[in-house]
Amino acid sequence: MSYQISSDDLVKFRHDYDDNQTNAVLENSVTKNGVRNASFNWHSITDNDPHFSIDLKTGDVADQKQSGRCWMFAALNTMRHEMQQKFNLPDDFELSQSYQFFWDKFEKANYFYENVLKTANLPTDDRKVAWLMDAPQSDGGQWDMLCALIEKYGVMPKSAMPESFNSNRSNGINDLLNTKLRHDAVILRQMVNEEHASEDQLNAKRKVMLGEVYRMLSYAFGEPATHFDFEYRTKKDHKFHREANLTPQEFFQKYIGWNLDDYISIIQAPTADKEYYKTYTIDMLGNVVGGRQIKHLNLPMQDLKDLAIKQLQAGESVWFGSDVIKYSETKLGIMALNTFDFDQLFNVDLNMSKADMLDYKQSMMDHAMVITGVDLVDGKPTKWKVENSWGSKVGTKGYFVMSDEWMDQYVYQIVVNKKYLNDKQAHAQAEAPAVLKPWDPMGTLA
Repeated sequence: MSYQISSDDLVKFRHDYDDNQTNAVLENSVTKNGVRNASFNWHSITDNDPHFSIDLKTGDVADQKQSGRCWMFAALNTMRHEMQQKFNLPDDFELSQSYQFFWDKFEKANYFYENVLKTANLPTDDRKVAWLMDAPQSDGGQWDMLCALIEKYGVMPKSAMPESFNSNRSNGINDLLNTKLRHDAVILRQMVNEEHASEDQLNAKRKVMLGEVYRMLSYAFGEPATHFDFEYRTKKDHKFHREANLTPQEFFQKYIGWNLDDYISIIQAPTADKEYYKTYTIDMLGNVVGGRQIKHLNLPMQDLKDLAIKQLQAGESVWFGSDVIKYSETKLGIMALNTFDFDQLFNVDLNMSKADMLDYKQSMMDHAMVITGVDLVDGKPTKWKVENSWGSKVGTKGYFVMSDEWMDQYVYQIVVNKKYLNDKQAHAQAEAPAVLKPWDPMGTLA
């Protein structure tokens, strides 16, 4: 069944448009100011006032610059919040994002080689192979991937491995590294399919390739130290502290000391293919071969909110993932469904359910941040305080306001300590996960 637009159709469309005098005014406004400015709802500012009944003490907002490391920044921020309170650290203290960035890219290279060999017998136009080659590695990631890195490599303060040109502007090294990985994929697939190489031969070749990747990353980010000194002055009394010759693993155990197994991923995916109170993982998604598996517990939104509130009430911030751009005003730091009146401006119906938005690619998780507060009215949340990683020049010194209705629609994941789960949730989380396809929206990297 097909339909061609006729000249009569065009005449009617033009007549209907010209017959409404309001269209001329709106046309002038939109063409002059752009869609977002023309549809901005001024009342969203007062509706999303940045004051909260629960507001955790946190430091200065970090800045991921021109890189896709939000998931790292958000995760490390949740850890530094507790460190700052426990050790009286200054507001500008940060953990090294560049250190995790280096090892993430190194481990992702090996993870890519692993998947290339697993799919070596499939043709290049197979969907799995095409998915692999589309982006051999990227800046994005998941909470469990950060945990896998910390469990293997530990953590260090930013002073021990500061930012570099390439960690702040990652496009250049990403393009070159993906070229290298695709080049290596050709060789590995040929070794399997044409040379019938043994496992020992393949592993030997992988080691050579990984050595080359290590060299590239060391040039780009600087080679990570194996030992470092931790020096700081306390925020209140300015006392000087110094601990020499720490390893990243020793630093994590002494200054953070979390049992990372306690922190689990909760997702909110109301699509028909994902039952609530079930766990899920994603095929071919991860970074550390043999490391922590990505695992999500799917819960109704009310359960997710209740868990987030419990953790905030206990004084601990909450890592979360969302579709940050939708109905979001970056300069003002407002994420609310009434921020822009797109439907009213264009007189069209743009409403879709959360499930339909996931199924039809209208929305997916693309950014991770930290919830640091909530405004409770009669025990119910009305808005949430969000620490972003875009520096202090946006929002309220880098902090955003997220309306509760926006959270319903565009938040897809949080991380909480499993001690806050009720019996039903804990039982479900303990079950083995079902495996989702690599391109499932719940496998999107923040």
